[in-house]
Amino acid sequence: MLTWSNFLSQLFNGLALGALLALISSGLTIIYGTLGVLNLAHGAMFMLGGYAGYVAYQATESFAVAVIAGTLFLLIVGIVIERLIVRHFYNRPHEDQLLVTFGLGICFVEIVRFFFSSLSKSVPAPPLLSGITSLGVMLYPTYRLAVVGIVAVALIALFFVLYRTRIGLIVRAGIEDSMMVDSLGIDVGRVFMVVFGIGAMAAGFAGIVNAPVVSLTPDMGEAILVQTFVVVVIGGVGSFTGAVLGGILAGEIISLTSMVNPGYAYVMLFAAMTLVLLVRPHGLLGTRGRE
Repeated sequence: MLTWSNFLSQLFNGLALGALLALISSGLTIIYGTLGVLNLAHGAMFMLGGYAGYVAYQATESFAVAVIAGTLFLLIVGIVIERLIVRHFYNRPHEDQLLVTFGLGICFVEIVRFFFSSLSKSVPAPPLLSGITSLGVMLYPTYRLAVVGIVAVALIALFFVLYRTRIGLIVRAGIEDSMMVDSLGIDVGRVFMVVFGIGAMAAGFAGIVNAPVVSLTPDMGEAILVQTFVVVVIGGVGSFTGAVLGGILAGEIISLTSMVNPGYAYVMLFAAMTLVLLVRPHGLLGTRGRE
């Protein structure tokens, strides 16, 4: 039965999912917009962040340490991957980039499966954020509300880095014209390394923050990767604000459709993407950029 409390609950669920998708998508769209690399390992990086946080939590029983560990681990993983592998594919055909990142994603999944098995793992919410909160017309899990706030703070911090710092200025310039940035004497290679690290870090942070909501499994990144690409297409490739807007829209579409018929949740998501592509081929907030 559809009730106001159910409707509001699904709205909040959609907001929480949308915020998470926005954070993951922002990392993906920054990487593609700056480097021109479509990172199919991004979903696996989301999964790796969750498992890195799980290991840290098992060792310390501190959720804060788990979040820090998962985030920093993916920052390091992103930098190492960019230095050793991805940088050799910038001037290669897009098909090669897709294949190498897809292969990396498979390797990450199978490595995690080897060490942790396919059984699901869980990270409990911190005691302060456990339980439920009364919102007047309904009761809602406290941690899901906290996720919205945590991700909002992370997005604001990422926005500040991109739009209020020198490295952010260089990154945004690289999105528009990387050759011009290189001609100005800026070490584009180092900038690319930092960008890839930031994108991976955003995915890792999202992975451990989401761990108390959804159990960890080696294959958890596959579904989130598909949703993330849809978000990037809806919002516009290379647009940070587009990733945020697309994430919120995607989260609400999935959540509200699930309230009526869960089987059509992704059908409606792809229908929305198709509609956006018909009306605005470059996304809601995207602009014509590199091919």
